Amino acid sequence: MARVVVLGAGIAGHTAAAFLRKWLGRNDEVTVISPQPDYNWIPSNIWVGVGLLQKRQVTFPLAPIYAKNGIDFKQGRAMAIYPEGTLSESKPSVEFEWTAGARAGLREHISYDFLVNATGPKLNFDATEGLGPGKNSLSVCTADHAEETANKLLALVEQMKRGDRKRFVVGTGHGSCTCEGAAFEYVVNLEFELRNHGVRDKADILFVTNEYELGDFGVDGVHIRRGGYVTPSKIFTESLFAERGIRWLTRSHVRKVEPGIAHCEQLDGAQIEAPFDMAMLLPPFSGVGMNAYGRDGQEITEKVFAPSGFMKVDADYEKKPYEKWRAADWPRFYQSPAYPNLFAAGIAFAPPHPISRFRTNAAGLMISPAPPRTGMPSAMIAKAVARSIVDMLRGGGKPSYSASMAEMGAACVASAGANPFTGTAASLTVYPIVPDYERYPDYGRDVSKTFGEIGLAGHWIKILLHHMFLYKARMRPGWSLIPE
Repeated sequence: MARVVVLGAGIAGHTAAAFLRKWLGRNDEVTVISPQPDYNWIPSNIWVGVGLLQKRQVTFPLAPIYAKNGIDFKQGRAMAIYPEGTLSESKPSVEFEWTAGARAGLREHISYDFLVNATGPKLNFDATEGLGPGKNSLSVCTADHAEETANKLLALVEQMKRGDRKRFVVGTGHGSCTCEGAAFEYVVNLEFELRNHGVRDKADILFVTNEYELGDFGVDGVHIRRGGYVTPSKIFTESLFAERGIRWLTRSHVRKVEPGIAHCEQLDGAQIEAPFDMAMLLPPFSGVGMNAYGRDGQEITEKVFAPSGFMKVDADYEKKPYEKWRAADWPRFYQSPAYPNLFAAGIAFAPPHPISRFRTNAAGLMISPAPPRTGMPSAMIAKAVARSIVDMLRGGGKPSYSASMAEMGAACVASAGANPFTGTAASLTVYPIVPDYERYPDYGRDVSKTFGEIGLAGHWIKILLHHMFLYKARMRPGWSLIPE
């Protein structure tokens, strides 16, 4: 009998646990440790954040699903890893703190044969003064955040219907943010819904981003071939914003958010103030802050985790200039180089370097996107990790399935509206996610597999994906046949 422990029940953790349970033997144990009781299909938080969906439509309780499918669920927060065991327990273990019930606040150890770290990110709102819910800006990073954002938006809409003019600021709340695609999707949904409510003429919308140019999305931009022409995503995105009357401020770090005003610092050192009645600004990410300890109790966190708090895996972490970044730097198996039975999936692994060119201003402040690790690649990575663990438990000496972001594509569908007949979508697919100039010397990517278009078809796909992936996450009949 073997026990595999999965830390986290987001897209990566839930996917890994589901496939581990499907592929492992009946006597093998799969345990999930997650601080939250519910699963949240995060991509649809955008629709919650503009009032089109309710929280209950993008979340569901995990415990009943896991109980039905033979997965042990512990609602707790992972605190530390003991990959060498302890003086009293030879097997490696995880220390976690219960977050619910009579045991809330108590800590326990659970041993494992294999561990999947899928803890996702810490939402580091504290990186910017005044940023985040409970302070001076809003978010859609969680379902609760998204509901709060929708309530604020709808209250402003009512004021606008009475003739008031309002200012909206949407984007990234720090120079080192990722998830530019989510901010992009929210702003086009916001603009669409303001038109839908008949108050678009009463709104000023500003998109603030740390991207060097619009359409970078943290992947160094995309080139799209259509009608015999190759168009950069900069033109694609600027055209979309221009058509909708959305202004933009690129190369920007939000250094402070005060009530009604975001203070921005530019890559060239300029200081700009962005006034608002509502600001939805995404935070930078960091690791969740787990520590690691050796068998003797001495801390070995630096051996397991990068300074960012994300876990080191089979990537090339040598510091090198942009011109020497290679697709081969990126991990393929997501296995710890120090401990072969320790894996990371989704956002929890440490990228070797950004994908977009790293830029700082004269003061040394980073103002460029961190690498995105969205739902599609997170799920593909988690599935590959699960398959490798199963094979290793069956006698394989090393990971057998790879999922390099330099060898996979990803799609971003920014769908505005939730009605299948009145909505629209800006759809982008990119292959590969990490550019590979050795294979594709012109643009770093295969332009025959990289697409971008605006229209109703992508909108239908987005609605379909919402229902399909929630069905899959509930592990209903045939769930494993739905692709990542």
